[in-house]
Amino acid sequence: MKAISLLRSPAVRDSLGVGVAVGAAGLAFGTAAATAGLSPAQAVFTSMFMFTGASQFALIGVVAGGGSLVAGALGALLLGARNTLYGLRLADVLDLRGGLRRALAAHGVIDETTAVALAQPDRASARLAFTTTYVVLGTSWVVTTLVGALATERVSDIGALGLDAVGPAIFLALLWPRLREGGARTWLIAGLGAGLALAATPLLPPGVPVLLAASAALIALVGPEMRVAGPAAAPGAADAKESDNDGEGVRS
Repeated sequence: MKAISLLRSPAVRDSLGVGVAVGAAGLAFGTAAATAGLSPAQAVFTSMFMFTGASQFALIGVVAGGGSLVAGALGALLLGARNTLYGLRLADVLDLRGGLRRALAAHGVIDETTAVALAQPDRASARLAFTTTYVVLGTSWVVTTLVGALATERVSDIGALGLDAVGPAIFLALLWPRLREGGARTWLIAGLGAGLALAATPLLPPGVPVLLAASAALIALVGPEMRVAGPAAAPGAADAKESDNDGEGVRS
């Protein structure tokens, strides 16, 4: 009964949806890796040990374009730098004890696991969501990488399946509740970040515009949050919210 209850929990439901949907994009990486000259075994090894899609695509893109492995690795490291910031945020949320548990968790700190974990209302749900997303997405990513690499000779254009749109669609679904409930500053940060990414995309290497867009979050350090007028702004609502947040839980 406990297992059934866990499967029905919002944390597991969200994790399964994100893990399966985003994991399907591993087909595109497997195909790209095989096209760049990697064997299926090498493609799978990359997905297992790098396990961060943008960095993997950056590495393969440089290699496929005739660039050096060093240049590809530097680009991958640049894109992977954002995971360090995610780790700092999740360290407090997950509060894991023990070196081995932290090392395993560090391997799973990526965009999707962070987003799903931080969307949960308390620490227990955040841990469950992080672990479930890590396991499901990690497994499906590796499996689909292998399938994509093996199927390269039969599927000439994996991009025609539109798998590259899965990731952005998932993130929009995760962010929308925060935007809807957020204040004017939240919308300003989102708009400025999107604008920076769009403006920089034609000028900078792939992945760098996303890192640049993250600088919009610095606005959060300036002044108090201004809530959008509405039911949530009714007298006493702020006090109630303050009371709800007194307990231990995830704070975004």
